[in-house]
Amino acid sequence: MLKLIGSLGIILLSFSCIGTQTSALKTGAEQPEKYLPILEQKKVGLVVNHTSRVGETHLVDFLKQQKVEVVKIFAPEHGFRGDASAGEKIEDGVDSKTGIPVVSLYGKNRKPLPEHLADLDILVFDIQDVGCRFYTYISTLHLVMEACAENEKPLVVFDRPNPNGDYVAGPILNPKFQSFVGMHPIALVHGCTVGELAQMINGENWLKTEKSCELKVIPVANYSHNMTYSLPVPPSPNLPNDLAVRLYPSLCFFEATSVSVGRGTDFPFQVLGGLKPELGSFSFTPRSIPNAAVNPLNKDKTCYGVDLRNLQNVPPFTLKFFLDFYHQYKNEKEFLTSERWLNQLAGTDALIQQIRQGLSEAEITESWQPELEQYKKMRKNYLLYPDFE
Repeated sequence: MLKLIGSLGIILLSFSCIGTQTSALKTGAEQPEKYLPILEQKKVGLVVNHTSRVGETHLVDFLKQQKVEVVKIFAPEHGFRGDASAGEKIEDGVDSKTGIPVVSLYGKNRKPLPEHLADLDILVFDIQDVGCRFYTYISTLHLVMEACAENEKPLVVFDRPNPNGDYVAGPILNPKFQSFVGMHPIALVHGCTVGELAQMINGENWLKTEKSCELKVIPVANYSHNMTYSLPVPPSPNLPNDLAVRLYPSLCFFEATSVSVGRGTDFPFQVLGGLKPELGSFSFTPRSIPNAAVNPLNKDKTCYGVDLRNLQNVPPFTLKFFLDFYHQYKNEKEFLTSERWLNQLAGTDALIQQIRQGLSEAEITESWQPELEQYKKMRKNYLLYPDFE
């Protein structure tokens, strides 16, 4: 089992486990002098959610105050207000505060249709990412870029820091396992901001279009990849704090298993537990939570495992947690409930094969290094900020 320390570190880890940020840092949205001239006298479409803020003001409201003609809002997974559960379909609607139409990009359509863009002159993408290939906001970015390229609409990306942007790790996606939780042959922890990824998508010709997207990035001021960054707004309902964001790359593989990551609790992605009492002395019971975990894994059942809120040092991406639980099940099928889903999250079927062969974490991660080195070299071509190396 994992060796855990006492509970002293819980409060410290809640919002400061990743460190502090400089007051001089400004997101792209917080530099209106750089983008208001571009949007002036334009009919604007916004790809935004609850993280799209200028200080305490939502970007939609801020742009309206600046007399920008916002014609349409496009909403990704979790919705425009960020209050929908993971995987929950988002419906088209109208923003009650402004009366602006809202088009869902996580329902019937995940890519804007030509008719959605016909009355627009330009689009803006401003959503906080967490730096993992399987976090779907960057898949939405890809499809928006593709739609813009096809319909000859320029796109402006308001960049934001990456809270996991201080390293690169994990397997590179094999194109055979491309899906909405992995659209690009990049590392699982890709080490890029959204703006840098947008440049990479264009530069590597990953769009399924004849033309690239007409793209402009408003960079973050005074940011570098060796900085730490604490998110001012939770990016989605089940990543409520810095600890969850930092553990997310390591824990997401459990979504393909019978082990709960704490969805349906007040501490999602900060605990692990299955239905076997021998898995650990810590216990919790997932419950239905509106707008966060409507029908969570192991709902209303006691889960036994470990409380990761007690970790003194939060690791970057690691397989230790997954391997520890895997080896406590004699029957793999009791643990791994969807091999297909695991392969899509990992971006490869080699991982589960290596685990079955009994390879150690060190041996598995070593097998990733040749492709990771190639990716790191390619990544440097698109960086907008000083790197961590």
